Amino acid sequence: MNAAAPPAVSPPAFSRGGALALVVGGFALFLALLYLIGAGEDFGGEKGAGQAHAAANGLNGYAGLVRLVEAQGYSVDRSRSRAGLETDGLLVLTPPLFTDGKELAKLLTDRRYRGPTLVIASKWWATQPPRNLPPKVRAKFKRGWVNLAAPEPSGWPAELPAPFTFTLALDGTGKGAAPVRWSGLGHAGALPAATVLHAKVAGMYRTLVTDASGRTLAFEVMPQQGGGPDAEAYPVVFLAEPDLANNYGLADPARAASAIALIDELTDDGEIDEVTFDMTLNGFGASENLLTLAFRPPFLAATLSLLVALLIVGWRAFQRFGPAAAANGPEIAFGKRQLIMNGAGLVVRARRFGLLARPYAALSARRLAERLGLARPDPEAIDAALARRLPNEEPFTRRAARMEAAHKPADILAAAQGLDDLATKLQQGPPSA
Repeated sequence: MNAAAPPAVSPPAFSRGGALALVVGGFALFLALLYLIGAGEDFGGEKGAGQAHAAANGLNGYAGLVRLVEAQGYSVDRSRSRAGLETDGLLVLTPPLFTDGKELAKLLTDRRYRGPTLVIASKWWATQPPRNLPPKVRAKFKRGWVNLAAPEPSGWPAELPAPFTFTLALDGTGKGAAPVRWSGLGHAGALPAATVLHAKVAGMYRTLVTDASGRTLAFEVMPQQGGGPDAEAYPVVFLAEPDLANNYGLADPARAASAIALIDELTDDGEIDEVTFDMTLNGFGASENLLTLAFRPPFLAATLSLLVALLIVGWRAFQRFGPAAAANGPEIAFGKRQLIMNGAGLVVRARRFGLLARPYAALSARRLAERLGLARPDPEAIDAALARRLPNEEPFTRRAARMEAAHKPADILAAAQGLDDLATKLQQGPPSA
C-alpha cells in the first residue's frame, strides 16, 4: 500500500513585498496621525482669518513684514507658544482690538530686563470677500485676502499702567481727504489712507515718527528708576499707526524702509539678530502636549531612540528566525513533540523531578495491563499475570515502588528503565525453552 500523500501547503496570503508595503504604509499613516493631532485646529482651517497677525496675507496682516525682516538677515520666528514670549531677542506684538490690557501690561513688565519689544496697534476691521462676488472677480482673490472696513482705535492702551499708558485717536475720516504725510527715522512719505491713527502720550517718551501735524505715530517709552531714566531696561516701542508696517503700508518703498529702520532701532543696528513675531495674542496660542514635547529637547533623544528601535524591530520581523519549517509531514506530530519538549523544559527549570515518578508508574501500569490483556491496571493483577508470562522477572509492584520512592534524576531514570524493560520483554514474548 502506498503511503498517503502529504497535505498541500497553501500559499501565504501576502508576499514578502506586500507585507512590507502594508507595514510601511501603516507606519506612514501613523506618523501622519501624530502630526494632525499635534497640529490641532491649525491644520487646514481658516483660524484667525481676517486678523492682523504675522501669518496674515491680507492688507492688515504682517506677513510682508516677516519676509522683509528675514531678507535683512535676521533670524525670524512666528511663535504660537507662550514660550516664545520669553525670548531675549526682539519681540513683536500685534494685539487685536479687544486685547486684555492687564495681560499685555504684565507681559511688558516681565520683558523689562529681558529684551526689546515692539507693540503694533490694530486699526482696521477686516472681513472676508463676500460670497456673492462674480466668479471672475472672486478668482482674483488669493488665500488670506480681506476687505478693509471702517477703522477703529483700540481701548487697551488706556488700561496699561505707567509708564506704558496712552490713548489712541483717529483723525481724517472725512470723505475726499488727502493722505497724511509722515516723517521719522530718516524717512518720509504719505500714508496709504486718509485716516491716521495716532497716540496721545502722558508720560516720559521719545517720539520716533510723526505726521505733518505733529501727531505721534510711533514712540519709545522711557522707563524710570529712582527718579531718572532706567539705563538697564530694554526699549519698548509702540507703533500707533499700523499702516507704516502692515501689508497695506509696505507697498510703498518709503514706508518699508521706515519699518526696517524701526526694527534696526530696536536691535541696535543688528546687534540683536533674533526677531520673534508673537501670535498667541491673536488666538494662536497652543497648549503643550506630549506630542509636541516629544520632539523637543531633552525628550527628542528618547523619541529618536524609540524610532530607531522600531526600525530595528521592523527589520528583524522580515528576517528568518532559524531554519525553515518542513513543508511535508503531519503537523500534529510536531505540535505534540513541541508540547512534550515544553513540559520537560518546565520541569527541568523548576527542578521538580519528584513529580514525574508517580505519573510515570501509573502510565507504565496502563501500558503493561494493555499488553497483558487485563481490563484494569491493577498492580496485583499485573504481578499475577507477569508471574505466568515472565516467571523469572522482578514483580511490577517492586519496580513501581522503587520508581515512586526515587527523587534524584539518576534514580528516577534507573527506575523508569526497569519499568520499560518489562514492557519491552512483553512485546518480545516469553523466552524460548
